[in-house]
Amino acid sequence: MPKSPRLIIIGLDCAEPSLLFEQWRNDLPNLARLMQKGSYGLLESSIPAITVPAWSCMMSGRDPGELGIYGFRNRADRSYQHMTISDGRAVRVQRLWDIVSEAGWKVAVLSVPGTYPPRPVNGALVSCFLTPSTRVAYTWPPHLADQIAMWVDDYLLDVPNFRSEDKARILKDIYTLCDQRFTVASRLLTEYEPDLFMMVEMGVDRIHHAFWKHMDPRHPGYISNSPFSEAIHEYYRHVDKRIGELLSYCGEETTVLVVSDHGARPLMGGICINEWLQMAGYLTLREQPSGLVSLEEAAIDWKRTKAWGAGGYYARVFMNVRGREPEGIIPLPAYERERAVLAEQLRAIPGPDGRPLGNRVFIPQQIYQNVRGVAPDLIVYFDDLAWRSVGTVGGSELYTMENDTGPDDANHAQYGLMIYYDPQRPGNGQHIENSQIYDILPTLLSRYGIVAPKGLRGKVLQKI
Repeated sequence: MPKSPRLIIIGLDCAEPSLLFEQWRNDLPNLARLMQKGSYGLLESSIPAITVPAWSCMMSGRDPGELGIYGFRNRADRSYQHMTISDGRAVRVQRLWDIVSEAGWKVAVLSVPGTYPPRPVNGALVSCFLTPSTRVAYTWPPHLADQIAMWVDDYLLDVPNFRSEDKARILKDIYTLCDQRFTVASRLLTEYEPDLFMMVEMGVDRIHHAFWKHMDPRHPGYISNSPFSEAIHEYYRHVDKRIGELLSYCGEETTVLVVSDHGARPLMGGICINEWLQMAGYLTLREQPSGLVSLEEAAIDWKRTKAWGAGGYYARVFMNVRGREPEGIIPLPAYERERAVLAEQLRAIPGPDGRPLGNRVFIPQQIYQNVRGVAPDLIVYFDDLAWRSVGTVGGSELYTMENDTGPDDANHAQYGLMIYYDPQRPGNGQHIENSQIYDILPTLLSRYGIVAPKGLRGKVLQKI
């Protein structure tokens, strides 16, 4: 028999605690067994609560400001239009597998966001959904790619075009992605015999975004009697089954952590952040486009613009500061006052019915331990992420039910989940309270007596 890992981490991107802990717990026997034997609870995500940077925050114990990663795309410099994708090259600190490797552990890392391009590890690494294709180097060691090609046919890095109306194809690809991931996972466990094994399954996130309105009557676009009404439920059951199969490769001494980077909720609509900034006098265009265009395509009059925004599951607002941006107009002495006024106005944006949404506005310097790179001046959660930010201009409407990146049924939620079972310290079903994504790394290092890097944001969870 192959050697059992000391620690196995199964990441379920976007897994929603209300579904797993409450609504469907009785249908998920393997996860329910881990909850019964171990400990479980909500896990507060990073701000912003999105895949990039959340997994890197979890595995490094650093917040987005310390990492300098504020979203999937980040401003590369102070110019107006230079946004870059934050892949693994943006992560400049050690993560769990780096730290335990230095302590002599052998590791196997599979599909964890923030691992492309692959870096050398003491063991094996297969990079994440940000990998352009399997024609580029995406594994460590490099020959592992040849092994994967023998283990599965046409290895998927992600679900292609999961924001589309081709639901049958999307569902098929989600299952293929899942099954390939777990097949490769079992082979890595047997071939490499790691002390630490970690994988992230992205299908849960993709199925939420593609099928939420087919199951949830709360969704404004709810489709009653949809042939896909059980798609998410059945997929959770399938993932639970695959988790059970994977755990059969582990011994009684293996510690198991199942974790999600954030949760999910129905997407109620979009708020066109740049249309609002125009209405409020912060953003000025030299001419209005004839139809909807991205802000990058719009004719912005920077000499008369105080702020602009980016779309996404949350809004990022950038201010045009004199001496900081190329054509900045906000005097530096007035910056903090102008930012405070803008933040208050963003908090007050109501819903389409005129009622307050309770928007949350965050100032990076107030929520992060450090602020590196080019941070947004403000981060905005509309209605606690029930509404997303839409960055296009030209529609002259503040609210929309259309998404500027394609059909999308779900937004993220601030709280993901964790299930922790340590056979040395069984929790017997106890509930984990007040845990944050930053607590995972120091807790695991403490459990194994490994000295943690200095300055970590998180705490050691004592009651697990």
